[in-house]
Amino acid sequence: MRMFCVLAVLVAANLLNNWLAPGAYVATCVAAAAALLLIARWDGLTRADLGLDKVALYRGLRWSSVLVGAVLAVFLVGLALPVTREAFEDERAAGLTVGELLWRVLIRVPVGTVLLEEIAFRGVLWAMVRRRRGTAWATAVSSSLFGLWHVLPSRGLSRANEAVAVLGTGPAGTALSVAAAVVATTAAGVVLCELRRRSGSLLAPAALHWALNGFGYVLAWAVPRWRGAGDVP
Repeated sequence: MRMFCVLAVLVAANLLNNWLAPGAYVATCVAAAAALLLIARWDGLTRADLGLDKVALYRGLRWSSVLVGAVLAVFLVGLALPVTREAFEDERAAGLTVGELLWRVLIRVPVGTVLLEEIAFRGVLWAMVRRRRGTAWATAVSSSLFGLWHVLPSRGLSRANEAVAVLGTGPAGTALSVAAAVVATTAAGVVLCELRRRSGSLLAPAALHWALNGFGYVLAWAVPRWRGAGDVP
């Protein structure tokens, strides 16, 4: 019953965020995260089980600085190389104003996306399955559901991102881009779960998650503006 309740909250949040009420994204994420924490308490999970006790948070802070710095370094290298630069060309970020960019990087991503997804997939769900079936099962279930979580938000990916557009922008291309997104986010889920296990803290995967999304937005927003400035005589 408690596992079913977790899945019901995730399905409802996914539908609200991507179809029924996208304008209430942050509020939906915060409410869903709170509901999941209540379910975790109902299931008997402690803050230590969720990677949120004081010791875990201190450990997570140490991991976070390294992870954020590493992501920024890798992104800057990718931006400098012509073969990978195209991956940063994303219309969803390029068309944002400065205010919209700051909202996404400082509010929508950390308080919405990262808060809900880390509490859900590397916190509550991972801990519940781990207690019942062990770490391998917890990582497999959490990561698979994390991949499926991205089916709806990845539907327009082939039209917005130049690197993904090579798959085509018609129905077949959309299906391929969605499948690729599910595979990629499932793999990312495995990495985040392993980071959660090794660090013992939910803060470590949350920091990596924010860095990937936040720096991704900033660089995708900045690239066309740098190019435009370079074209000015």
